[in-house]
Amino acid sequence: MSASENYDFDDVSVVMGTYNEAAAIESVLDSIDEATDGAAETVCVDGSSDRTAEIAREHGARVIEQEPQGYGVAVARALRAADRPVIVTTDCDGTYPMDALPEFLDAINDGADVVSGDRLYHGAATMPPFNRLGNHAFAVLASVLLGERVHDTTTGMRAYRQEVIEDIEWTENTGLSAELLIRPLARGYDVQERPIEYGERLGETTLDPLSGGKDIARSILTVGLDERRR
Repeated sequence: MSASENYDFDDVSVVMGTYNEAAAIESVLDSIDEATDGAAETVCVDGSSDRTAEIAREHGARVIEQEPQGYGVAVARALRAADRPVIVTTDCDGTYPMDALPEFLDAINDGADVVSGDRLYHGAATMPPFNRLGNHAFAVLASVLLGERVHDTTTGMRAYRQEVIEDIEWTENTGLSAELLIRPLARGYDVQERPIEYGERLGETTLDPLSGGKDIARSILTVGLDERRR
């Protein structure tokens, strides 16, 4: 039985941080509506100087505007603003397959606390080689710290039970995506990784892979060591 048959999409919030994604946001919101029959709540925390916020509102999203403070600050605020039992994170650049949401929600129905999309399983051919190599390295580092295999530490597409989000204090900014996986795993939540396809980005990226990669590696070390001391 598919999730569309046994899951109430009225219980789902899809959240994202948005920054100058006017080229992609309409397509992303349309794909969310298609995957959830238009029933999911969508929350965008936006610091854009282009029409991203306007386009998002026109397509029914709840938009919270704030000054740009980084990826993690925006996503953490979106997570806190969501008020439905299941919270799904995604990016606003069109790279994540919203048609995988029913499978994620089936896993939540079956008892998972977190379902995490593994972009690297299928090779992530659309990802720049340097980024792909870095993501493999991040997964190895997290696996060593956690003592169990992690496949994709920094994916932006996950589904969480709301209580997981509420029970943990999130501290990272650029490295929030890694923290959102590492802390639940370290605390014994049922975290499942599921292979997903990773698409071509719509629009231009604002992330510097060198400085961003350094910040993510630092976050993995900081969070991993912090959890080991708990």
